[in-house]
Amino acid sequence: MIAKRLVYLFVLGTISVTSFAQESAAWLKGGVNFANVSYDSKGEVDNANLLTSFHVGIMGDISITKVLAIQPGLLFTGKGSRLQSGSPGDVNYYKATTNPLYVELPVNAVIKLPLDKESNFYFGAGPYIAMGVGGKRKIEGKTLGLAYSNNEKIEFSNDDPTTFKTEEGAGLGVMRRFDYGLNGTAGFQLKDFLIGLNYGYGLAKLQSGTNSSDDNQNKHRVLSISIGFKL
Repeated sequence: MIAKRLVYLFVLGTISVTSFAQESAAWLKGGVNFANVSYDSKGEVDNANLLTSFHVGIMGDISITKVLAIQPGLLFTGKGSRLQSGSPGDVNYYKATTNPLYVELPVNAVIKLPLDKESNFYFGAGPYIAMGVGGKRKIEGKTLGLAYSNNEKIEFSNDDPTTFKTEEGAGLGVMRRFDYGLNGTAGFQLKDFLIGLNYGYGLAKLQSGTNSSDDNQNKHRVLSISIGFKL
């Protein structure tokens, strides 16, 4: 029910903006994600935990003025991180890969700097909301030479997005269903082709343990490289 309301508000807002638009277009886009999870109050990440994933979806491009546009989107995107200690050849080895999948709704306001009549450089920022819909967590390793492995679906808690201080399950195998945060974006739009860079800065903590302050610094960080084609 909450997810439907969020989608409804997103669509309603997009329609309202479109009514003031001078020109609009739609782009099919996709690309690679370099995902991670922060570990402290400063939002820092460990580059060794970087996880490669993907995104695909549709982006709108609604011109408000000659240099200002709104770019709403609907994306299917992967986030997460990995954690590894040792190497597969060691007597003791551990690797955990967490790859949650989301349906994400970003809305970015961008400034466009024309390069010629049919191309421009753009940059901007805006918020996003996302809902977890799937994904897997894989654990493998060895203890004193004895190998073990476990591959399971990520469990999403059906939390209300407004209850951000309440507790959820411990560990990245159980996550809050709803994520939200801020985007920074930049790229080049040519006549029928675009290439872009986006950084998603998550503001929602992913889970908490027995104490609501535990793990509250774990938030999504996603760097994305996209290519797109005008529909």
